[in-house]
Amino acid sequence: MGAYSIPATDLVMHLHILGICGTFMGGIALIARAAGHRVTGCDANAYPPMSTQLEAEGIELIEGYDADQLTLDADLWVVGNAVSRGNPLLEAILDCGLPYISGPQWLAENVLQGKWVLAVAGTHGKTTTSAMLAWILEDAGLQPGYLIGGVPQNFGKSANFSESAFFVIEADEYDTAFCDKRSKFVHYCPRTAVLNNLEFDHADIFADLAAIETQFHHLVRTIPGNGLIVANAGEPALERVLQRGCWTPVEHFNDHQGWHACGEDASGQLLIYQQQQLIGDICWQLAGNHNRNNAIAALLAARHAGVPLARGLEALSRFENVKRRLELRGTANEVTVYDDFAHHPTAIATTLAGLRGRVGDARIIAVLEPRSNTMKLGTMKATLPHSLIDADLVFCFGANLGWDAAAALDPLGDKARVDNDLDNLVADICRVARPGDQVLVMSNGGFGGIHDKLLATLAAPA
Repeated sequence: MGAYSIPATDLVMHLHILGICGTFMGGIALIARAAGHRVTGCDANAYPPMSTQLEAEGIELIEGYDADQLTLDADLWVVGNAVSRGNPLLEAILDCGLPYISGPQWLAENVLQGKWVLAVAGTHGKTTTSAMLAWILEDAGLQPGYLIGGVPQNFGKSANFSESAFFVIEADEYDTAFCDKRSKFVHYCPRTAVLNNLEFDHADIFADLAAIETQFHHLVRTIPGNGLIVANAGEPALERVLQRGCWTPVEHFNDHQGWHACGEDASGQLLIYQQQQLIGDICWQLAGNHNRNNAIAALLAARHAGVPLARGLEALSRFENVKRRLELRGTANEVTVYDDFAHHPTAIATTLAGLRGRVGDARIIAVLEPRSNTMKLGTMKATLPHSLIDADLVFCFGANLGWDAAAALDPLGDKARVDNDLDNLVADICRVARPGDQVLVMSNGGFGGIHDKLLATLAAPA
């Protein structure tokens, strides 16, 4: 791909990263800096927390994509997939014939080569499962490198460069770059691959589910015969992918004839079974069946890398989850506010189910910003009401959508309210909130700082 491909080398280079404040590209920057390279970067919105994380590592950030950044005279320009043709800096790089590369290809050629790569793919749960897997390996003393699309609280940062033989990566199916429309994960060549689940998503780049299944099969084609695929048995789309051709042993989870988990959210219990045999149990901090499935996937992948199941399960008892995954943001006047990254109807439903299992009969107020590209297109609007069924009240921020959120949520009746003004939305939520309520904010963006606004308004004297 691109005008230039560098071999793995000890040569110190100056890398300038376009789109550096995205989670993945920011992780590339942290890894490159830790590997000894000089790293600078630019983005249209260089803001915390990624901007502060990068600056703390000595990485200079530039706001915007002005072509005069060519004066930096970088050795290599690393282009994120948020950067499209027409971007002034990208056009200048192309016009001048300067060396460029995508983030996934740079990572594959300069970090992953020669490593035992453990990749976690799927529509949902990639970040949490990757964090679990990295933590299990770390707790077992294997000191893995990792690149995760969030901040695991056990580590405090989203990426790590390590001399270890092991590298854990969140394997995203989104496209690689402006000139490489394959999914990112085809670059990683994992030895261990987790296939968590597979649904239609990313409607801005995929026409249908079949198109995504094709990309997943491209990933399957890269996994060696002495590797391992850990796959969710409850996902028909994954079975279709594997039936296209598979040359690697497959271990299934979420299978009552094989590996499965159960537990109670209220008590924090996690039990792991193989068929009817109890393999082990712990108390842990996470909730929901989806997280129990994530745990089995991580445990089986770690076992392939040499960590016994009992040792991995013990590590999960100390797992602190990822920021923005049902993360407690605070309590004011006995109203609890959580932050969650959920932005796909399935993720919304599983997050709500997990919270319901934890809080019992307490009232749940769901606050939703449909912000992802897929949600903005309205592709999932018909399934949105059902995904919110576990909430007692639903508040939706309807600004910047190409569809009518109020009409879409009409099946929820009086329990759903839509507002296009953030301050009005905050005021309405606080007006109906009462002691004991659980406010669950769901967005894949910052949502205008709504969490702090809610807590401040709730705490203010009446």
